[in-house]
Amino acid sequence: MGDVLAYEAELLGLVKEYLDFAGFQETVKVLKKECKIKGKPLPKPADVSSEDSLPVQVIAFEDGDQKVFFQLWEEHILSAVHDSDPVAQNLEFYLHIYFATFLLKQTMGNPDKAEFEERISFFKAYLETKGAALSQTTEFLPFYALPFVPNPMVHPSFKELFQDSWTLDLRTRLEKFLSLTLKARQTPRLLTIFLAKREHRYVTNLKLFHKLQMDYYNLLGVTAELVDSLAATVTGKMITPEYLQSVCACLFSNHLKQTVAHNIDFTRPGTASTLLRASLASMKVQDVPLLPSLDYEKLKKDLITGSDRLKALLLQALRWRLTTSYPGEQRDTIMQAYISNDLLDCHSNCQRSVLQLLYSKSEVVRQYMARLINAFASLIEGRAYLSQNPTLLQMLEDRLKAEDKDSLTWENVLGALQKFSLRRTLQSAMIKDGLIFWLVDVLIDPDCLSEYNLEYCAALLMNLCLRSAGKKICASIPNHMLRVLSSLLDHENPKVQSYVNGALYSILAIPSVREEAREMGMEEILRCFIKERNEEMVRQMEFVIKQLNSEPFNDNIVSDDDDEEEYEEEDNNILEPDLDRDEVLLPQLGELSGEKLLTTEYLGIMTHTPKTKKKQFGGVHQSMDEPLQRPVTPGYHRAERNIAGRERSIG
Repeated sequence: MGDVLAYEAELLGLVKEYLDFAGFQETVKVLKKECKIKGKPLPKPADVSSEDSLPVQVIAFEDGDQKVFFQLWEEHILSAVHDSDPVAQNLEFYLHIYFATFLLKQTMGNPDKAEFEERISFFKAYLETKGAALSQTTEFLPFYALPFVPNPMVHPSFKELFQDSWTLDLRTRLEKFLSLTLKARQTPRLLTIFLAKREHRYVTNLKLFHKLQMDYYNLLGVTAELVDSLAATVTGKMITPEYLQSVCACLFSNHLKQTVAHNIDFTRPGTASTLLRASLASMKVQDVPLLPSLDYEKLKKDLITGSDRLKALLLQALRWRLTTSYPGEQRDTIMQAYISNDLLDCHSNCQRSVLQLLYSKSEVVRQYMARLINAFASLIEGRAYLSQNPTLLQMLEDRLKAEDKDSLTWENVLGALQKFSLRRTLQSAMIKDGLIFWLVDVLIDPDCLSEYNLEYCAALLMNLCLRSAGKKICASIPNHMLRVLSSLLDHENPKVQSYVNGALYSILAIPSVREEAREMGMEEILRCFIKERNEEMVRQMEFVIKQLNSEPFNDNIVSDDDDEEEYEEEDNNILEPDLDRDEVLLPQLGELSGEKLLTTEYLGIMTHTPKTKKKQFGGVHQSMDEPLQRPVTPGYHRAERNIAGRERSIG
């Protein structure tokens, strides 16, 4: 009760704020009266953003500070009104005219040339992008010639712009618009909390539902295998066909007619499981609908020219559409639509493209762009699509070195690069760019990395060390490399241990590195850690020790650059839950977000095309006893370990 009393004043303030907002004036009066009688304080609302931000924007207007004004305009105004609002559109057009001509008026026609040209260029860019929507409007048509008029102050069409009365009228319109917009934008904190909780609950429940459904499908698959096993014992007369028939009658009760179950021929091994899998496939087709098609041209236009808030909301909605989809046809169709419409402008040569959002001044936009790229990179088709852009890899490497290591932007850029390392061509490029040196330096201090970042750094380093070019890099810094890897051997995370073992096993194939390892007592270090490891890790370390003590060969590393095999497909599609973790963008009152935003504002003509049947990649599965010798990504590695562990227990 004491905790409640400590926050009582704030809670009462939240209730009053909402009642005021909803228009319950009589209820507010009663609340105030009762609070006064009971001696309970009723604080004033803490959120006075509209009162504070209004004069700041007006001052920027009067000072002609174009940069500050439009930054505030983007943050506080365009996030509160829709881009197509005619009042906002018209006012914004005149504001651009005001700032473009501000220096002419202030200097009586003799402005600083460089600054004036910069303002005119800014105005031209506006006319070619957001302002283009008004080019067919008679009221604004003459102003499209303004940037090209030598002396607008004496031109008959533009003389009015330099009158004090025009500026005063525009200022009055601006103040009125700001006052109304910012006041309407003040969402009660209680409602904001409710909306955030509701959105979080929706996403959580949707993921839980998908997980339960996948578990259900997996259970049916395991059941099919058990039926195969039981059917194989029929020849040994351990279980009668009648018994199997009764079991299958129960298994098929919700998928096939009972008559079908009773007519199964159990003398033919595999018949029961084949029918069960067939029924599962038909269920998936019937029960999972395709999502509505989208207008991708409009989407891409708003991703480039919209406000920062709209950009972030769209990036979030597009990612959610992918991460909350059902694995199989629904998810495949979404990814196919994104790729066929070149959603991220991977095939575009334009200077302004969706991928350039990685360099946005808004941290939220950069983060949500990185999240979407990471989601794309989690899927085989997505990686293939992203790899077709010749500059994206360099852009991601730039962001990895520029962003704060504690940020979600850095985490998602790292995740995308790690998944890129499943493709040989991208591995080669990363090795050439010196990413191994950078990763080793980052891993010197693993305590400064989150669990996710440490896993993905270690996995990326291991994947690059598997290549001959990567081994050569490691051979150039053997002592530094071995000390960093040996310092990670005692890490409690088993996945990190596996990646370290894989990297060690790979680079110890080089005689000079083996010699360096022996000199620093690597075998003693490994045997020290073996005592504290589980059976699987013990076997991996024994393989590493065996590699360490192998016979010397010459130090020439056989190049694998010409190998035709592309082992990337072995890693299945995994969209890890971390892609949607710690959302920082929450919808405001009446603001569309997620799938509602996409289907309300960007609904397109039905363009879904039939998916061709995917080639099934069986992959080459290595023993869990050996260190990893093929590229992996942590999300898939986790699932693979679970499957292998189950197979080991069955065997």
